[in-house]
Amino acid sequence: MRNAFAKELLKLAIDDPSILLITGDLGFGVLDDFAKTIPNQYINSGINEQSMMSMAAGLASRGYRPFVYSIGNFPTFRCLEQIRNDVCYMDNSVTIVSIGAGLGYGNLGYSHHAIEDISVMRALPNMRIFSPGDSDEVLFVLDKILVDSKPAYLRLGKGGEKNFGLIGKNPFNDLREVTSGIDGVIAFTGGIGTRVLDAIGLLKEDGIEPRVISVPALSEVSILELLDICQNKVLLTVEEHLLKGGFGSMVLEIAAERGSNCKISRIGLDPKLISKLGSQQFLLDQHGLTSKAIYQKFKSLYS
Repeated sequence: MRNAFAKELLKLAIDDPSILLITGDLGFGVLDDFAKTIPNQYINSGINEQSMMSMAAGLASRGYRPFVYSIGNFPTFRCLEQIRNDVCYMDNSVTIVSIGAGLGYGNLGYSHHAIEDISVMRALPNMRIFSPGDSDEVLFVLDKILVDSKPAYLRLGKGGEKNFGLIGKNPFNDLREVTSGIDGVIAFTGGIGTRVLDAIGLLKEDGIEPRVISVPALSEVSILELLDICQNKVLLTVEEHLLKGGFGSMVLEIAAERGSNCKISRIGLDPKLISKLGSQQFLLDQHGLTSKAIYQKFKSLYS
């Protein structure tokens, strides 16, 4: 996803000189083409995330569209006060790009894990949140981000995510149908989609065919649309994020406020295991975010 982001942002920025890419001394290799092709729209601010975010807010207040790029926790938690005060409260059109969403940098330990970021960003006024599941969705959300001048948070995997390959067949807006089905719904956000699709194979062996929906834009509009699809059905939300305050929490809150009649359950990361480290795949297994666990959870919900 990060490679698709860098390539597409370069194309957009060549045609739009207001687009700036700011990095905190990261992204070498991935961002090299951008820096070489349009160096006047690229800033390496060094390792100073608080100043970097305030700089981006100042540039946005002068009509620029800065994209601030760094690893998961650095452009979020390390400079949260600047995001709150300079970006969100001032309603500046800064896009925060967080690489390695969830456990993408698993081997580096919890200091590099982005597993509370959705809940933190959800609490901030004016902030839009985007969590694409594959490269096609990255292109979609970039268009969504640039069509509006409000602050945005873009949560990306760091590489290797498989494309669902359905964009031509299933055009989407805030939701994307990945597979069709009549036996309830499994909805996910972010790069966990591959494991969801593997779980679908197991469910089909038992004669259960749920509809699978990716939610790349985490907004009230998209959640209401999801709940409308799930009327009188079961819904399982899946996320590479702690359950408290994340995607599933957002679904539950809006369902409670709007009186939805779907049966909702959630699966996500276990807060008791935050100190573990290892590869992303190893950690997902440790947290129980396996295809088998998703299969078992939905089957028990559907029964």
